[in-house]
Amino acid sequence: MTITVFLILLTICAAATSLLTQGIKKLLDDAKVTYASNILVLIVAVIVGCGATALYYVNYQIPFNALNSVYLALMGVANWLGAMLGYDKVKQAVSQIGAKYE
Repeated sequence: MTITVFLILLTICAAATSLLTQGIKKLLDDAKVTYASNILVLIVAVIVGCGATALYYVNYQIPFNALNSVYLALMGVANWLGAMLGYDKVKQAVSQIGAKYE
């Protein structure tokens, strides 16, 4: 896997993770379920990141050897970090902008 492919997958996965997390949080809030946001993002990010990387490997017939398995795990972790930083910062910025114009 090249660095370009890694970054493209990471961008797509981070966007998908943020959207899925928001949807799940909305469902959990409507059901009045208590949850930890950070843990929820971790679970969604690892599933999305590792799943997308595995699909990429299968689609391009890349073998699941030791190095590619490490890339798969790194994608899960990188996706989690990207989704956590991006989502929290965007939410904070929107709330600050909203508070400024009220």
